[in-house]
Amino acid sequence: MTHAVDIAILGAGAVGQLICRQLTVAGMNVGFIGRNALESGQQVLSFTPLASADDHQQIQAIPYSVPILTADALDNIRLVIVCVKAYQVLDALSPLLKQLPSQCHILLLHNGMGPHLALAPLINAQANGRGLSLGTTSQGVLRQAPWQIKQTGQGLTQLGHFAGAELTKHYRNALLAAIPSSEWVDAIVPCLWQKLAVNAAINPLTALYQCPNGKLAEADFSEVIKGIIDELVMVAAHDGVSLDQSFLHDRVYQVIRLTAGNFSSMHQDIAHQRRTEIDQINGYICERAQAHGLSAPVNAELWARVKQLAV
Repeated sequence: MTHAVDIAILGAGAVGQLICRQLTVAGMNVGFIGRNALESGQQVLSFTPLASADDHQQIQAIPYSVPILTADALDNIRLVIVCVKAYQVLDALSPLLKQLPSQCHILLLHNGMGPHLALAPLINAQANGRGLSLGTTSQGVLRQAPWQIKQTGQGLTQLGHFAGAELTKHYRNALLAAIPSSEWVDAIVPCLWQKLAVNAAINPLTALYQCPNGKLAEADFSEVIKGIIDELVMVAAHDGVSLDQSFLHDRVYQVIRLTAGNFSSMHQDIAHQRRTEIDQINGYICERAQAHGLSAPVNAELWARVKQLAV
């Protein structure tokens, strides 16, 4: 007997497919929400796991299949994990809110910040049972083809409650059991600001200078990186979030070292002439600064330069 899918993933990019694989292996009933009525039925995916230090042979890709759900077949969904780009969240999710059961919970898992502020009022206005959680992950994964991914690194995944009804213990435990190195945190927003600091420093600079992450360890970039972090800490404080400036500085440079040979997502977006998430990264810092009557000139300049580059 097969059980109805009760966890749906919106966004079949690299992270969405990785989370899908991890939930599937853990025995969860998970599927993707299709973009239109033509995307339905079973979809075969390919997953190549992370090689360990002891693996001397080529790691083989693992095929598996999951259902693709249409927007009118979401009656049994109790958890939607949103893995689209930050700028796609509201447009992709808003039409589905009326289709989802009133007790369905939403989990945002994307780079950047901002959609949660616009989404929270919509969640709170829904019938009882609807809630919103936020998350961030540093797991490394590469999409090699539309339905083919390769895991490239391990990393911490942090999840936490933000608005509305809290995620039930059943689904919270299921997520933590399925996703390696994951944790539920009482205050998720500071974790998102910490991740934002890393993205705000690495993404725009690697995009503008068309370089791998490791290049940013050079002294030429130290002043601008310090400025990005200083402004972020100031703005976060006015948003009621206290951050350790020294910790963030060390964290940014740690990621630069650990991912020295990698090219950031924004670098890749610019290289492939795709829209970037600069509005939800450095742009978010500037918008929150403006909301408090402050300025963030370093981030504002990077925001403008990347926007110009992406035209």
